[in-house]
Amino acid sequence: MITWGISANSHDAALAVFTDEGLEFASHSERFSGVKNDAHLNDKLIQYAKQWGEPDEVIWYERPLVKTLRQFRAGQGLRFKENNISRYLRQYGISAPIRYTDHHLAHAATGFYTSPYDEATVVCIDSIGEFDTLTIWNARGSKIKKAYKQGYPHSVGLWYSAITQRIGLKPQEDEYILMGMAAYGDPDRLYKDILNDFLIQKKDLPIVFKRNLHRGCLDWRPDLTTEQDMFDIAAATQKVYAYILKQVFEKAVKVSDSKNLVLMGGCALNCSANHIAHDYFDNVWIMPNPGDAGSAIGSVLAHKKLHMPMEHVFTGYNIEGEYPVEEALQELLTTGIVGVANGRAEFGPRAFGHRSLLADPRGADIKDRVNAIKRRQKFRPFAPAVLEEHAATYFDGHVGPFMQYTATCKDPGLPAIIHGDGTSRVQTVSSLQSVGFRKLLERWYEETGCPILLNTSLNIKGMPIVNTIEDAKAFEEHYGVKVCT
Repeated sequence: MITWGISANSHDAALAVFTDEGLEFASHSERFSGVKNDAHLNDKLIQYAKQWGEPDEVIWYERPLVKTLRQFRAGQGLRFKENNISRYLRQYGISAPIRYTDHHLAHAATGFYTSPYDEATVVCIDSIGEFDTLTIWNARGSKIKKAYKQGYPHSVGLWYSAITQRIGLKPQEDEYILMGMAAYGDPDRLYKDILNDFLIQKKDLPIVFKRNLHRGCLDWRPDLTTEQDMFDIAAATQKVYAYILKQVFEKAVKVSDSKNLVLMGGCALNCSANHIAHDYFDNVWIMPNPGDAGSAIGSVLAHKKLHMPMEHVFTGYNIEGEYPVEEALQELLTTGIVGVANGRAEFGPRAFGHRSLLADPRGADIKDRVNAIKRRQKFRPFAPAVLEEHAATYFDGHVGPFMQYTATCKDPGLPAIIHGDGTSRVQTVSSLQSVGFRKLLERWYEETGCPILLNTSLNIKGMPIVNTIEDAKAFEEHYGVKVCT
C-alpha cells in the first residue's frame, strides 16, 4: 500500500511517501522546482516520489469545501475551481483516490505521532486552517481529541504576518527575519501601542484582535518610517507574541493534565519565544517542520494513527556517497568556509549538515563573509552546530538538535554565531541525527579545539536550499564557495 500525503495549493507545498514499511520520503516542492516557498507540486518532485511506485491513495492536508466556505465568508469569493483537489492533482497525473483531514488535526498528528510521548497536550498556532487559527488537543495512545479552539479572523499568525508586511518584509515567508530584527530594537518603546491598537486584552483566551489582519495593517502608524522604527516594531511584536504565548499555555494547562507538550503550527518556528513552553510543561516536543509543509506527513499519520518517533529529518533527495569529512575539513582549515551537499536532504526550513554552508565561528569577519555569499542583510544571525556533550559549556538555556530555541552564548570569542542580543539558535549534534556531520565536527574539534561550526542553509536569499548534485555544482560555480559532495 503506497500512500502519498500532500500539502499544496496554498504556500510551501510538500509531498510525503509512505509504504507498508513507514515513511520513505518527504520533501518541499521548492527543492525540485527552484521556486522559493513554491505553493504547487511539480513534475520533478512527483517523478522522484514515484520511485516507490504509483500512489494507491492520497491524503490531503485540509478539507477544501470547508476552506471554500471560510474564503466566501471572508469576502474572497467562491473558489470551488481553485479548491477542486481532484482536478488539481489530475494535472500532475495523480488519479489515486483522495481522502481529506482537518488542517489543524494534520498539524496535531504531525506533532504527536512523531513525538516520543504516549500522551501529551498539543497546541497548534498558525495563520489559518479552514476556520481554526489556534487549537489545543488532548492526545493519548492513538487518539487525538480537540479540547479548545478559536477561529478566523482572530489569528495570532495573521497578526504576526501583518506586522511582518508592515515593516517591509514578505508576509508568510519573512517572519523569521522579523524575529531576527527584534534583537536590535527596543521592545518597550512600542509594546503598549501594539498591545492596545491590536488586541482586546483579557485574562483568558480567546485571543481577540480589534481588526481583521488578513487584510494586513500597512496603515498602522504611518509616522514610523526609519530603520530603527522597524527594529523597534519587531522587538515590540516579539514581546507581545511572548505575552500571547503565555496566555495560550495558561489555557492549555487548564484543559489538559499532561505535562508533555507538543507545539505545532507555523508559529512554533519562533525559536526566540519557544523556551516559554518549559515554564508550563516538563517536556516539550516541536516537530522540526511544524508548518503546513510538515502536514504532508501529518495528514497520513492522522488517518493511520501511526506513532513514528522522529530522530532526524533526512528524508529528502539523496546525493549518494560517503560524507566528505576530510575534504570539508581541509577546506574549513584553509579558507574558513565550505558547503556540504551529501546524503538525504533535510525536510524543513533548516539545514542540519546535509545541505549546509559551514564556517569557522571564531573569525571576526566570518559573519560578514557568509552574509555576503548568501546576499542577506548584515544583521541576520547564524546558528552554531555544537557537539552535544559540549553544549552546556558554551550555551546557557534550552538547546536541542533542531535549532528550536535560542540560548545565551557564554563565549564572546565566537562572534559569527552570536546575535545582537547575545543569544544563539543552537543545534546540538549527536550520531543519532547524522553520523557524517558528527564526524566532521569531531575532526574539526581535534584540529582546532573548537567543538562548534557555524551552520546555515546552503542557499542564497530568495532561493531554495540546494537539493541535487547539479544544484551543488551550480552554487559552487556561481558563488565561489567549494561545495563538497
